[in-house]
Amino acid sequence: MRVSRVAQVFAAEWPVLVATLRRDLGDLDLAEEAAQDAFVEAAARWGPGTTPNRPGAWLLTTARRRAIDRLRREQRFAQRLPALLDAADAAGRGPRPAGDLVDDQLALIFGCCHPALDPQSRVALTLREVCGLSTGQIAASFLVPSPTLGKRLVRAKAKIRTAGVPFAVPARDQLPARCAEVLRVIYLIFTEGHTSTDGPALVRGDLCDEARWLASLLAGLLSQLPAVDGVAGTPTHERAVALAETLGLQALMLLTDARRSTRIDQGGRLVLLEEQDRTRWDRGLIAQGQAVLTRALALGHVGAYQLEATIAALHATAASWASTDWVAISQLYEQLLLLESSDVVALNAAVATSMIDGPAAGLAAIESVRERGTLEDYRYLHAARADLLRRLGDLDRAAAAYRRAIELTGNEAERRFLSDRLASLGSATPNGGAESRR
Repeated sequence: MRVSRVAQVFAAEWPVLVATLRRDLGDLDLAEEAAQDAFVEAAARWGPGTTPNRPGAWLLTTARRRAIDRLRREQRFAQRLPALLDAADAAGRGPRPAGDLVDDQLALIFGCCHPALDPQSRVALTLREVCGLSTGQIAASFLVPSPTLGKRLVRAKAKIRTAGVPFAVPARDQLPARCAEVLRVIYLIFTEGHTSTDGPALVRGDLCDEARWLASLLAGLLSQLPAVDGVAGTPTHERAVALAETLGLQALMLLTDARRSTRIDQGGRLVLLEEQDRTRWDRGLIAQGQAVLTRALALGHVGAYQLEATIAALHATAASWASTDWVAISQLYEQLLLLESSDVVALNAAVATSMIDGPAAGLAAIESVRERGTLEDYRYLHAARADLLRRLGDLDRAAAAYRRAIELTGNEAERRFLSDRLASLGSATPNGGAESRR
């Protein structure tokens, strides 16, 4: 019971604790070490009937005491102790305002996702400091040795110190751009969980869960930012844009993750969207995703995540594969292409075209994308192309495209699926859909 209670508090309090300590100490390493010390002490001291009424406050007090002990043993003591004692004295006068805690957590998230850090470091730092995952857990998620991941974290923290990476909430006029960096990190975490790059498992649910939690946390924090445009309760334009994009991503992940349990069969084989058992989709997540999407669209800003979430909603609410509104999906992809000139989006639009106008039209659209050369190493382009060639009866070219997709695929579940398709070309039929959809 003791471990269970500490684990519950850890999940709720870790990001708040680290964010507050980082503000007080001005050092991410020391904040993390002090937070860990506090939870170790909690695991040793808490038990039935002995858990504090305000566990977060107990942890913060304990962590500050442990930080002082650490500083006394280090040369940083003289520089850091006065600020920490001031913070401890202020804490003794009562809990900090909720707005300050929101600022601390936002500052931690934006610091971990700062563009001065390389993308891999942003992901690792966010999972470590905001989500509270251990170095071993993060290393296992991305299939790298723990020492390698540990060195990556050390380098990232060194870069934070030497480059003076700020842990601060961006100014209002910078909020949308900086929030976009954070959302890219969150979506990268989700994408890796939804379809892992390497390894035997298609889905890593823990990463999907962490990404969804991060988006929910960020949306909640952005919602609590004070209105500063003179109209009470009315968000500024910058905050509204950032919140709309965050809610859009949250909705997209909810609607996509709702079909997690149906994406592989009992033998661990990949199941395409058109073949999934829709009765097993998580209707609670779908309803939650629709509600979040409605809230996002009500803010008056339509961005890429909102459009992608709307596409996901059309898939999630279609009664069957045959009844999916492909015309609406194609139109949404056209709007998405106006927002971001991405060849990946163009590929998805080509797949939608194939569902409306047939495989020949879809293949022509895919060939137009392929000619640009940017997706030559993108496995889903070759998989989608192979499927359309199969449906058109061009089996030799389909086989070559399947082989290319297999070469580019590190995930074993996807490789096995594509290998099965390649092996079955002798009995290929013009049924089914292009295989870029998972």
